[in-house]
Amino acid sequence: MSEQLGMLEELPLDYRDEMQKAGIAPLWPMMRKVLPHGKPDPVTKPSYWNFNDLRPLLLRAGELTPVEKAERRVLVMSDQGRGTGAMQATSSIYIGMQLLLPGETAPAHRHTPSAARIIVEGKGGYTVVDGEKLPMNRGDLVLTPGGDWHDHGHEGDEPMIWLDALDLPLFVYLEGSYAEEADLQAQRNRPDSAMVEYLSAGLKPSKRGRAAVRRYPMMRFPWDRTEAALREMAKYTDGPAELDYINPETGEDVLPTMGFTAMMIRPGETVSPPLSS
Repeated sequence: MSEQLGMLEELPLDYRDEMQKAGIAPLWPMMRKVLPHGKPDPVTKPSYWNFNDLRPLLLRAGELTPVEKAERRVLVMSDQGRGTGAMQATSSIYIGMQLLLPGETAPAHRHTPSAARIIVEGKGGYTVVDGEKLPMNRGDLVLTPGGDWHDHGHEGDEPMIWLDALDLPLFVYLEGSYAEEADLQAQRNRPDSAMVEYLSAGLKPSKRGRAAVRRYPMMRFPWDRTEAALREMAKYTDGPAELDYINPETGEDVLPTMGFTAMMIRPGETVSPPLSS
């Protein structure tokens, strides 16, 4: 296969003008940009964000911009390969840090991208997903699958900070990204499914007499349970203890386009996770 392909400038100017008028272009000058030889040529660069640097900027955003003007008060983590301001951390994943102050609510909306939240700081916050109130405690993984109504509230007395991860870039690329808004949701008068139907690992409600199971039956994965499981596993495991978050009904990843793993690394331990597809 030829390493050197013809350049656009090698073609006669009148031919290039005619192609432009016709709305077409030759493949060969552009082929190596989309089909590089031997291995991918990614735009994405390894990027690092320090929470100690982000936190004061996030808190200042709370002073400068009321949540009513922001809808979601978030600082976006931009892939450095694309530059500051890029709405993505990788080619397919958006990541941001969100702030909710005591007494605030973020209005209900739903959107085509799926989202997951990892709670970083604070207590008293909650997310309501399709009427199910999900407490937001430090370390919890909270899901808002694509198409599900969700809003946020804060009943505590200190700032709530969490990390948002969305498959937003994928939907933007496919031109299928949009959102709808609504009033705050009525909340069901019961604990969320993590505290009822899926309280214990390896157990799920019997199928007998059940209504149709939701596609995403468990929206919150409490960190206290995950940490306890990791510590117990680490007693009997060489190397890091790792646990995948799964849909308790299917055993598959919690979302179609994003999977999550909790890992416990011992002091002084070095880990090089293998690439997987």
